[in-house]
Amino acid sequence: MNNHEIAELARDYLMPTYGPPEIAFVRGEGAKLWDADGKEYLDFVAGIAVCGVGHSHPRLVKTICEQARRIMHTSNLFFIEPQARLARKLADISFAERSFFCNSGAEANEAAIKLARKWALHNLAAGQRTIVTALKSFHGRTLTTITATGQEKYQKSFLPLPPGFRYVEFGNIEALTGAVDDKVCAVMLEPIQGEGGINVPDEDYLADVRSLCDDRGILLILDEVQTGLGRTGRWFGHEHWGIEPDIMTLAKSLGGGFPIGACLAKGDVATTFEPGDHASTFGGNHLACTTALEMVSIIEDEGLVERAAEMGALLTERFDALAEDMHEIDHIRGEGLLLGVELGVERAAEVAAEALDGGLVINAIGTNLLRLAPPLTITEEECERAVEMIVEAIGRLD
Repeated sequence: MNNHEIAELARDYLMPTYGPPEIAFVRGEGAKLWDADGKEYLDFVAGIAVCGVGHSHPRLVKTICEQARRIMHTSNLFFIEPQARLARKLADISFAERSFFCNSGAEANEAAIKLARKWALHNLAAGQRTIVTALKSFHGRTLTTITATGQEKYQKSFLPLPPGFRYVEFGNIEALTGAVDDKVCAVMLEPIQGEGGINVPDEDYLADVRSLCDDRGILLILDEVQTGLGRTGRWFGHEHWGIEPDIMTLAKSLGGGFPIGACLAKGDVATTFEPGDHASTFGGNHLACTTALEMVSIIEDEGLVERAAEMGALLTERFDALAEDMHEIDHIRGEGLLLGVELGVERAAEVAAEALDGGLVINAIGTNLLRLAPPLTITEEECERAVEMIVEAIGRLD
């Protein structure tokens, strides 16, 4: 089937929850993609920060095939060796002591919310169950996680929403301090807001949030679904600010394209759940956890955390230079390979469309912002070419 035929089939039989261009990718290798018509693309979105080691990494493919031949799924009614090994590995590279595995970032955030409220039941006053999140945040698409998401555009069609959330401006410690009253049990934030605009907090903000939570005796939940596992040039985004949360969520790059999510915690929070409190039929199955273990090993063995920092610095340098000469480019922000190019014109969607036509996959988030989140395996040559292609796309605007 070609692009058009696949698009027609999708329009006929899928619920219309997405509105993509008429392109269907059918093959990938590293940072390259090919569509059903045979056209080649440079991928600077990586499945929205998912394909951390690129497409079809040989080690990941080999691991998936070998594990699928052995066993893919049993049930969490029984112990699963790769699940236990993955939990130990995540504890080794993070602050956390225990993990719960699920299938997505939204599910990981659901688990984190439930965990915080169960902990509050035993440790805080009656009725102290509210969770404070940030405006412009994004935590998922389930009813509870769109309620946690501080963006009305995701919420307005699905009222009534579950109670127990309130929102403050991201990066504003005074607003957060005012919002944390005797009804609040936790603060839930992204270290760097992803979908909300690649918003990076000031140097002291997250440390101040940590201190506030400690002073009030409440929990800090960090949603690292997008920022985790090397994406920002550190294993986890919060490491840039020298703090640790009580609960952290992961997904996206954890499986390198295979669905898996995780909710991690430390201390007494990590032992709050009891049998029957939470579960996932598919979560933590043999295939997903074996894949995630190999994914983490590849990141370690290939030095991809360091590469993300280096390539992010290169891209930042290039766009900083362009901003001095091109009014269409205002500035670049972010950390590592989670970057936002803010344009000086309200034409981000047009630039992204032109870039796609020229063979570069980038992502417009908002009217004047382009998101860059390529594989952590991206090369210097590929970074230079992506910058050229974005400049060329801007040059083709009317």
